[in-house]
Amino acid sequence: MHDYKNYPELTNQQIEEFGWESPHKQITEDFDADVVKVHDGDTITLKTNFRDFNFPLRFLDIDAPELNEGGEEAREWLKGQILGEIVQIKINKANRVDKFGRLLGKVLSRGLDMGEAQVSLGYALPFGKKKEGQIPTLSMVFKKWY
Repeated sequence: MHDYKNYPELTNQQIEEFGWESPHKQITEDFDADVVKVHDGDTITLKTNFRDFNFPLRFLDIDAPELNEGGEEAREWLKGQILGEIVQIKINKANRVDKFGRLLGKVLSRGLDMGEAQVSLGYALPFGKKKEGQIPTLSMVFKKWY
């Protein structure tokens, strides 16, 4: 049995296997939503008219720093841009759900891709460039100091 409360989104394979059992609509198309919370620079909570609960969305294709790693600035910038606003969410049908069961998507506000804006302003990196969990090499250590 799938835990729909903690993991409301199903992967494409799960939709094929038992999506008809889902108690709510599975998101496979672009949609508009209200931004009700900004968790950090790459995760927000959305409210829509087709679900009776708010749900998280992880920005597709970017990595923002965690809050304990200096990510407060990214979060505050993003809050100022989209909190309380209606945004467009663009869904990549082949890459809809992350490993934690969060919906993935591009977030557009007033025609601007907020993920691309964060990367260009230095608040985030393209996905996969963060090097999380990588053991630092000697050259990485020297780059920090010189």
